[in-house]
Amino acid sequence: MLHLIAHTLEHSFIDTIKIVPFLFIVFIILEYLEHSMSSKTIKIIQKSGKSGPLWGSILGVFPQCGFSAMATNLFSSKIITMGTLIAVYLSTSDEMLPIMISQKSSGTEIFSIIIIKVIIAIIIGFIVDLVFKPNSPSVNHIEALCHDDNCDCENHSPIFSALHHTLKITLIIMVVSFILTFAIESFGEDTLSSMVQSAGIFAPIVAGVVGLIPNCASSVIITQLYVSGTISLGTTMAGLLASSGIGWIILFRLNKNVKENFKILAIVYSSAVISGILIDLFKITI
Repeated sequence: MLHLIAHTLEHSFIDTIKIVPFLFIVFIILEYLEHSMSSKTIKIIQKSGKSGPLWGSILGVFPQCGFSAMATNLFSSKIITMGTLIAVYLSTSDEMLPIMISQKSSGTEIFSIIIIKVIIAIIIGFIVDLVFKPNSPSVNHIEALCHDDNCDCENHSPIFSALHHTLKITLIIMVVSFILTFAIESFGEDTLSSMVQSAGIFAPIVAGVVGLIPNCASSVIITQLYVSGTISLGTTMAGLLASSGIGWIILFRLNKNVKENFKILAIVYSSAVISGILIDLFKITI
């Protein structure tokens, strides 16, 4: 038991420390916007927001979950749209890329999967922004973040405030990551793998659920099963599209609109599963 706890602590710490620089950078940006956002700045953000899903889906392909963490912070402060956030979540590759490279998958195969994820992310992102009217950027949303954290930001420098927010979110992520990692280690990654393998025609649905787990283990399991030829491309895409890393932890911590959070989760999950089912239905391979 002590060995398991120590192992879990180590992995939780490593997974959490990777995103600290991303969190600090985005909080610095938010502090800057809070102190200097003018009507001109707001107009620029509003105009660029229309193409947000395009840029979000492209930037989201970078490995690890740092960018999804940054995007979640920006969405919680209403700097980017829901469509942009969802595009980032759907395109985020998390641990997929390093695993496929380490398993010597072909460049064509890796590139094809990334392109499929990006295309789906762009389509869903723009549809979401068409259906749900984006919020206009406002300094009030950023101020609300400081108020909720009781950081007394107005009396401190932007760097101090950004550090305060970063440390607070990092602690929360560390605790939640430890609990999830401990549960996965106790439950067994092999058990999760068996669930996906034995799901039959329901495999994309199960893979989507596994992908929603805010832990790198989800993308690791799905990618390893695909590389070994155990699951189909559709099942793989369902799992990887739903795999958004620790973005979910930050979203439910920072965004006080719980109904909106579950709406985002439902859109990401349903988009991932439906995409996976369609890929298998039309027997698409790479």
